[in-house]
Amino acid sequence: MGERTGRDHGSLIRQALDDGAGPARSALAASWRRSMALHGLDPEDRGRAETLTESQLREAREAAEPMVRAAGAVLDRLFLAVGDTGCCILLTNADGVLIERRGAAPDDETFRRWGLWPGALWSEAVEGTNGIGTALAEHRPLTIHRDQHFHTRNTALSCTSHPVHDHLGRLVGLLDVSSCRADATAGVLGLIAAAVEDAARAIEAQTFRQAFAGARIVLAGEAAERNAAALLAVDRDDLVIGATRAARLALSITDERMAGQLAASEVLGAGSAEAGLTEAERGAVRRALALNGGNVSASARALGVSRATLHRKLRRLGVGGELP
Repeated sequence: MGERTGRDHGSLIRQALDDGAGPARSALAASWRRSMALHGLDPEDRGRAETLTESQLREAREAAEPMVRAAGAVLDRLFLAVGDTGCCILLTNADGVLIERRGAAPDDETFRRWGLWPGALWSEAVEGTNGIGTALAEHRPLTIHRDQHFHTRNTALSCTSHPVHDHLGRLVGLLDVSSCRADATAGVLGLIAAAVEDAARAIEAQTFRQAFAGARIVLAGEAAERNAAALLAVDRDDLVIGATRAARLALSITDERMAGQLAASEVLGAGSAEAGLTEAERGAVRRALALNGGNVSASARALGVSRATLHRKLRRLGVGGELP
């Protein structure tokens, strides 16, 4: 779409909402309606993006530290992939505050002027329809391309975003690639969207591994074939103690089910992931028995489980016969 003046863009939005009297007829119109009616924003407002103070930004970064730590290398790789196409990489918290950024030095002045800089607030309530705020408001990945933005001052941008969840499946932030190129095609935006989705899942997986560093991390069966972030954390007793959002959705795992001692075998089914988990567990038990001369009590202590638990594992795994 070509750029419009502030008045033309504002008229376009108002006309679209007038034509769709009653329930909004599209997701974009719904966001425009929220921006104007719910948040009281003016599409022709040419003010600057709201920005946090240094101390407020520091607090926001500290609160999001697990995600920021998990994202560092992922942001670097994503920037290497798309940074030379006039894009910058942005990581926000759940409130739409930009807390991390990757960008090319020649583009910094432009992106800073547009408010795509750490500390800026890009919630839908502040900036209206935009790739960051609307993706957070609707809890889904999306692209907002140029004139689809609510504020006229943002219509030179194309923003592609994907939500990021923590180890408990909660929405904690968002990964965004914003472009200042006027010639961004649907094909290019599609490739960027795929790269952003992969990077967001990588951040989620790394956040999960950090949170459950002492547990075995296994792929969630067939769900993992569709989503690499579908992971389970399993303890020494074969109980699920953690699940990513993708695994929770695919396998109907809840905090309540895990609190009730949910066995990994109950949710993994008979797929290759379960087989791999069982073989790894069988190998660990056999090694413990071998190192302790077949003594179950000593092997249980080495594995950090009770004698009764180890006996149950021996029966389930088919390891050994009559052991002392």
